Amino acid sequence: MLGDELGRKRRRLWVHPIVAQRQQKGQFHKLFNDLRQDANKFKSYCRMSIKTFDHLLICLHPDLNFVDTSMRRSISAEQRLLVTLRFLATGNSFASLHFEFLLGISTISGIVCHTCKVIWQRLREAVMPTPMAADWFRIADGFNQSAQFPNCNGALDGKHIRVKKPSHSGSQYFNYKQYFSVVLMALADSDYKFVIVDIRAYGNTSDSRILSASRMGQRLRQNQLALPEPSRLPGSASPPASFVIVADEGFALSPHLMRPFPRRDLDDRKRIFNYRLTRARRYVECAFKILSSKWRVFQSSIQMKPDNVTLVIQASVMLHNFTRIQDASTDADLGLNMTS
Repeated sequence: MLGDELGRKRRRLWVHPIVAQRQQKGQFHKLFNDLRQDANKFKSYCRMSIKTFDHLLICLHPDLNFVDTSMRRSISAEQRLLVTLRFLATGNSFASLHFEFLLGISTISGIVCHTCKVIWQRLREAVMPTPMAADWFRIADGFNQSAQFPNCNGALDGKHIRVKKPSHSGSQYFNYKQYFSVVLMALADSDYKFVIVDIRAYGNTSDSRILSASRMGQRLRQNQLALPEPSRLPGSASPPASFVIVADEGFALSPHLMRPFPRRDLDDRKRIFNYRLTRARRYVECAFKILSSKWRVFQSSIQMKPDNVTLVIQASVMLHNFTRIQDASTDADLGLNMTS
């Protein structure tokens, strides 16, 4: 016990003098009200409009509001949400945010993790509900109109999220791209929104194995996703065709999962099919691109433990869908050329 006391770093100050000036010099107190006077600057800073931010704050407020104590004043729900959005929008370290908002590094770490967890819990049923029959028909109609691929219930792919090597993990997180990662497996619709996600897979696992082991893959294999019954293709007198999910060559072919024909000895019919399937599949790739362009925490290695990385990904996915619904985000807002 004596050794633990000697080895423990003793806090020299209850509150550092710089941190004590948070209400006079902190970014939230100096800048936030001015940002609300300029819609464009606010959206650039928070990655969402003022109206969407206020709506989100109302949804999260019950879980982000804490009472003051005799020891210190609590951090407001508005400031907690702003700190978390800046972390997700920039990917800045907690040390960097410490000097911006004049909050303790450990305080910022706790705020970000807790707020991400609340975002996932509060928004999941609203922006990513379990798909029902009507939802699958809506998704299929969107792919038929935008990609000319009928009876398509979504585009499936995996995205490697770069992370710091977890302690004692060996090569579990080391992927074929030569960095450490966790995999975000996602099914997207034609509006670039995520329908189903699975996050906990190691980076060294193939897409096909991740899908097979995930709850989504198990329910797909057992036909428990409530996909619509087979129906005839529009304008065709052929027998009814199954509703399918489209994916790339990294996935195994199954009754409800369609992949391209092998790229050899293709006739015109197979070549046209591959072209249309690839066009439909790119919607999930574009959704990943929008996600990482808006929330730039994904453009560098996330310096957090795996469980906290999962919280960050979950929150970002929820915010992605939330802003797509509330702000009706356009491709031009992000500088992306989806047509190509």
